[in-house]
Amino acid sequence: MSHVSFISSENFIQKLSGTLISAINSTVFLFLDLLDYLLCIFYRLLDEFFEGDPSPCYCEQKRGSFSSCDDDELSESLYGRANVFRGKPFPPRAGRKWEEDCKEVRDGKKREIRWSDCGCESCGSWMNSVDQRLHVVVREPSKANNTEDYNVMPKQNIIFLHGFLSSSSFWTETVFLNLSESAKCNYRLFAVDLLGFGRSPKPNNCMYTLRDHVERIENSVVGPFQLNSFHLVAHSMGCIIALALAAKYPNAVKSITLIAPPYFPYEEDASLKALGILARKSLWPPLLFGSSVMSWYEHLGRCVCFLVCRHHRAWEWILKLLTRRRDLHFMIIDLTRHTHRSAWHTMHNVICGGAKVSDKNLEILSKSGVKISIIQGAQDQVVPLECSKNIKTKAPNVMVSIIKNADHSSVILVAYDRFVYLSEVE
Repeated sequence: MSHVSFISSENFIQKLSGTLISAINSTVFLFLDLLDYLLCIFYRLLDEFFEGDPSPCYCEQKRGSFSSCDDDELSESLYGRANVFRGKPFPPRAGRKWEEDCKEVRDGKKREIRWSDCGCESCGSWMNSVDQRLHVVVREPSKANNTEDYNVMPKQNIIFLHGFLSSSSFWTETVFLNLSESAKCNYRLFAVDLLGFGRSPKPNNCMYTLRDHVERIENSVVGPFQLNSFHLVAHSMGCIIALALAAKYPNAVKSITLIAPPYFPYEEDASLKALGILARKSLWPPLLFGSSVMSWYEHLGRCVCFLVCRHHRAWEWILKLLTRRRDLHFMIIDLTRHTHRSAWHTMHNVICGGAKVSDKNLEILSKSGVKISIIQGAQDQVVPLECSKNIKTKAPNVMVSIIKNADHSSVILVAYDRFVYLSEVE
């Protein structure tokens, strides 16, 4: 009898603690809903003061305002994010009508750097660029000891695409340094800074759709270097872009390696469901809480980008002073090399919006017989392991490798030896 009472008491405590945690969680995010609503008004006033007109946001925006974009290009998560205060009365906008401001963004006329973005040479380089090409690190094959073999062996091309809030350094500082001698001799490697990240252009007149990212890679790598055939290696968000690029060139792509791919099967409201899984509103763990704040709250995210990215040179100076290091770790640098617009729209239109087109891209590649391999860390807390399993279900010929004692990012460091396969790909 006492044993039964003990179990009942334990169940009661668990239910009570669960209720308390749920109540605290709901209260915190209710407060964040209100704060984001107030920040919308605050930024509207600041934008009007510094730029003459308030910049468009998604608090009042209705789908179809950016009519030049197809429905598949813009994610439902931009419009359908739940907020208790959304739809409440807003103060009237001064200056030009909101639709005119949207039209300027859509038509590519709003090219000036926003007051809340960094205007340093690196972040504002796109303003002086005509062709708007991405920053690409190219590693040409080194000469083999046997010159005759070097001339006979065909040179193959590999394009590396990084993940969210990262850059080409993710590859050049890890995989590039650990390739086999055979791979160094026979492969030409391209590490790309995706649109809006790293040293690549960060235009304010771009919606950062999946098509935008693919077209920039075409114009910066595939076209200029005349790549008739190539392999693709991508991490996290880059996997969605890699699938879209490969589906556009199914006869040119020889193989695809996807590392921690955020893949979600297509269904109704797929983009919103992807957002709910990748950035679920939760206070714990801290990484998930940070993701939820940056993904659900447009204006709170802009505050973070203003404090961190707008002043990245000051933060870098402080960190160098505190750590007494001349060079900071590349992952720290990469976290600040974007704008709020580039990160916000890429998160929704690529990572979440990719759920609407990834199935179609996988079908194209499966029919074309493109070799697809997946690598993911067993301790990945960013992308669920189910994502890799779902791809395997959709495309049974896909090879899946789960790496023990590796998480979302360290899987590259733990399993870099897996990239020796690059010297053996036919």
